[in-house]
Amino acid sequence: QVQLVESGGGLVQAGGSLRLSCATSGITRNINAMGWYRQAPGKQRELVARITSGYSTNYADSVKGRFTIARDNAKNTVYLQMSSLKPEDTGVYYCNVDTYGVNYWGGGTLVTVSS
Repeated sequence: QVQLVESGGGLVQAGGSLRLSCATSGITRNINAMGWYRQAPGKQRELVARITSGYSTNYADSVKGRFTIARDNAKNTVYLQMSSLKPEDTGVYYCNVDTYGVNYWGGGTLVTVSS
């Protein structure tokens, strides 16, 4: 059974930092990429950051220079280090694993940034 379990969300003041983690298990297919998406209230889910099996990364323009994605293949875990947080970063953050056409999602972790 595939499981993606996010942790690290919470309430933080603007300018603060949080580190999200996503521990995965049960994935037997080859992984193309791992990533983080977020969904703000009333908005569509959007890509925040993504890292491929070759460790190439891409980020949403709104988080470039503030967020860093990393993965630990030995632990089957992907991380998102978030710094200089802004109120507009508020939302539910979802972990995603792309296995060449089959996507797996975590249940999400809430990040709230107060002004």
